[in-house]
Amino acid sequence: MTTTHDNHEPAVAPGRARRLAEDAAEAADVRRWQTHPDVVALRVERARAQVDRLCWSGIVLGLAFTTANVQWFAAAGAAFGSLPWLTAWLLDPTVCLVLLAILRAEQVTARYQVHTGAWVRAAKWLTLAATYVMNTWSSWVSGSPAGVVLHSVPPLVVFVAAEAVTDLRDKLTDAVMVAFMNATDRMDTPEPAPVPEPEPVPEPNTAAAPRPARRKLFADYLTDARDAWTPGVEITPAWVRETTGCSRGLSSRLAAALSAEIGKGVRADD
Repeated sequence: MTTTHDNHEPAVAPGRARRLAEDAAEAADVRRWQTHPDVVALRVERARAQVDRLCWSGIVLGLAFTTANVQWFAAAGAAFGSLPWLTAWLLDPTVCLVLLAILRAEQVTARYQVHTGAWVRAAKWLTLAATYVMNTWSSWVSGSPAGVVLHSVPPLVVFVAAEAVTDLRDKLTDAVMVAFMNATDRMDTPEPAPVPEPEPVPEPNTAAAPRPARRKLFADYLTDARDAWTPGVEITPAWVRETTGCSRGLSSRLAAALSAEIGKGVRADD
């Protein structure tokens, strides 16, 4: 039979309250790790790798499609197997290798948001324009709209992908930076005081269930370190761990926060 208060409202069973408190603590822990900058960075790196693989596959396939057309353009009707016919196969790889080298360099610079100069962009556009012209020249000369469309699609796709992939990598890096700044803001903002949990109503003739211990917050550790610090004591992560009993990962953040308050430097001695 359900126990009731004097106002006839049903009481919450201690076991259910304890399970809800455990679920809330678990949900808070999961959310904290999901928004952790390192976890966000790992997810972004996985997405970046997928984007790179897909874009590089499309670029390589598009350039491979243009090889035969460029060879036919460069051979200019030379006899099959002749020296001009054989050397014509070198033209497209020459242009493509330069283009791929530029794209590979931009893959690294975009990761660290380092912008390249005008010559790099000019070289990329020149190689893409040369590939387009050599692929579509014969179709333009013969007046074949279908041929122009057919041989225009691969170079244009390569051109658009080469420009878009750089911006995508830059935005993915921005996503990591935003996650880091959000985490920093949460660290600098004092966490609100926890709302007291209602006392569970014990069952008749049973002892009251113990309330789950409140998780120690960043502000609590910072208060302990602030109370323990005295002038002349150098604030280091090791000293913070010894004083507050916090984890190694949290000690650096606590040392930085406490040093910012009292205007002392932090020495990362471990």
